[in-house]
Amino acid sequence: MADFDQELDASGLNCPLPILRAKKSLASMDSGQVLRVVATDPGAVKDFEAFSKQTGNPLLESAEEGGKFYFRLQKA
Repeated sequence: MADFDQELDASGLNCPLPILRAKKSLASMDSGQVLRVVATDPGAVKDFEAFSKQTGNPLLESAEEGGKFYFRLQKA
């Protein structure tokens, strides 16, 4: 079983698109569900940290592997 409920592939998108897409995805999810985001924009790291603080959706994971950035956000 995956450790997330929904996945958003934001590869190739530049800020603020990964955040906007994540916001849209989270809006359709239930409280407590986890959204995994894959991004290639290095700026997304700070963006998702700020987004988590602003929206109250906990950032469970922020990792980088092979030029891709992985985030797991839990819907508040």
